[in-house]
Amino acid sequence: MPESMFVVLTGPSGAGKSSVVERLLAADSRLAFSISTTTRPQRAGEVDGEHYHFVDDEQFTELLAADAFVEWATVHDNRYGTRRTDLQALMDAGRVPLLDVDVQGGLAVLDLFPREAVSIFLFPPSWEELERRLTGRGTDDAQVVRRRLENARREVSLAHRYEYYLINDDLDTVVARLQAIITAEGCRRVRWPRPPL
Repeated sequence: MPESMFVVLTGPSGAGKSSVVERLLAADSRLAFSISTTTRPQRAGEVDGEHYHFVDDEQFTELLAADAFVEWATVHDNRYGTRRTDLQALMDAGRVPLLDVDVQGGLAVLDLFPREAVSIFLFPPSWEELERRLTGRGTDDAQVVRRRLENARREVSLAHRYEYYLINDDLDTVVARLQAIITAEGCRRVRWPRPPL
């Protein structure tokens, strides 16, 4: 059997990570979503323990002190992190964890797990489309959208640290390419401790 691996999907806010993740999980039973812990307020329709583990600042600080995270970052004034126990439980169950993380959190994971992590940077089709998506959400005011666009330019400057680039201009195409990447990565010789025969 090949060694454990997991997928790190990142990109700027508005690149469409959530839509890609939702479609990919529905299409590929090998994958399991790694639920992040966040101090961000829960939005309408979100379920604690399904979309995120929602905690307050004090609880997040306690988890940090206990070294509970493989990565964590402050993004748009909220903290997000991936718990070690969640990631390990998915791998122990034979699943391929899928991490939907911000760019800086993704880099922290790559530094810790350079062999296990399959890293993918998701781009929007254009800056204009990114702005349209962020504005069209209707969840943020103009100041927040402007800050997200500024952060996006900084995040894109770090894309070279990731192994794969995907442009999210067609959801079906992006999901098919992600599945191809995951299949190919599972077949790489370096993921096998010894030949299968």
